Amino acid sequence: MKKQLLSRMSLVLGSIVIILLAGSLIQQPKEVKANLNNNSFTKQKPNNMNDQLVQANTDFGFKLFSQIFAKNAEKNIFVSPSSVAIALQMTYNGASGSTQQAMAQTLQLQGMSLAEINQSQLALMESLTKIDPKVRLDIANSLWLKQGFPFKPEFLQTTEKYYQAKATNLDFNNPNSVKIINDWVSQNTNSKIPTIIDSIDRSAVLFLINAIYFKGNWQKEFSKSATQEKPFTLLNGTRKQHPLMSQTGKYRYYENAQFQAISLPYGSGRLSMFVFLPKPNVKLTDFSRSLTAENWQQWMKQFSSREGEIVLPRFKLEYDITLNEALQALGMGVAFQNQANFSNMTSKEVQIDEVKHKTFVEVNEEGTEAAAVTSVGVRVASVPINPPFKMVVDRPFFCAIRDNQTGTILFMGSIVDPK
Repeated sequence: MKKQLLSRMSLVLGSIVIILLAGSLIQQPKEVKANLNNNSFTKQKPNNMNDQLVQANTDFGFKLFSQIFAKNAEKNIFVSPSSVAIALQMTYNGASGSTQQAMAQTLQLQGMSLAEINQSQLALMESLTKIDPKVRLDIANSLWLKQGFPFKPEFLQTTEKYYQAKATNLDFNNPNSVKIINDWVSQNTNSKIPTIIDSIDRSAVLFLINAIYFKGNWQKEFSKSATQEKPFTLLNGTRKQHPLMSQTGKYRYYENAQFQAISLPYGSGRLSMFVFLPKPNVKLTDFSRSLTAENWQQWMKQFSSREGEIVLPRFKLEYDITLNEALQALGMGVAFQNQANFSNMTSKEVQIDEVKHKTFVEVNEEGTEAAAVTSVGVRVASVPINPPFKMVVDRPFFCAIRDNQTGTILFMGSIVDPK
């Protein structure tokens, strides 16, 4: 049935926002129901968590990154695959028929029931927010509903139960609604992502926002006195002076003919930043071709403890991208078309209008600070003994922030210019 423009619906998801910071903890936002506690790090898998969900998120994350990198290889890229995955999984609860099948294919969720996905995601979020005193990870979800629009109670109840999403009715004709939504985003990203929307179209009926805040210290902080201005080589071969941090010690390290890689832990070591530096004769674009979930899993098994030196640039960047094209290329095209089926969300005929993603990251001697927001708009149609290594990250590189207990990748990016 052809959809009418006057009944257009817009759904926006601001996906998980994660910030990694050094320093003291800030006050917990009221909407966040999953809090950090002082439980010690354990290897035990969270109850009710299906390993298949983590694998699905990993597969999806690398495929999404590959799509983005293919058209933005010359720029800095920093995305949160967990952020996008959780945002779309919440949307997935409203999909049906071929739209649900297409989203399952894109998100790598085939073979998992909706109940398994939701229960596993809740268990994963609860596990991720129980890190250690030196690391903080908050997860917050919210739904902002247009007053009077007929959402199905089951959809709202599911997002509240499994994604802990607080639903708020707003008068979208009131200009102050934009500020209310953006204030929530800003609060849950420690002001690093101050806005996700600029205005509310008359067709908009729902904004679904998912935010993650992460803050942590390096397990071994870099000494500021060791940081020196040294050359960093850009993609075009030019060299620029940039602050490079350095330290020596024992690290989990892996090296092959293509790259050097190191794991730099935060806090107790449950979460780490993995830095992959292509060898001088290997371009970042060549390395990216081998960056698959399958290879990633194998690489993770190859890391072993080794003495060495790491030289790493400070870097800080903001990243903003619309993901429509990438998601359609991954098989979700029907969700953006007139025939999209979100009948488990509302009786109105709707389709995804726009998927936006914003991130922030800063790496320095104390730790890492990062944030990400994703918005989806839906509308009605119309260990061997080795000599010490030296790893000098003075040229474009890839990095990822990973939860070593569950295997969840929170962030990944390619840094071509650390300025």
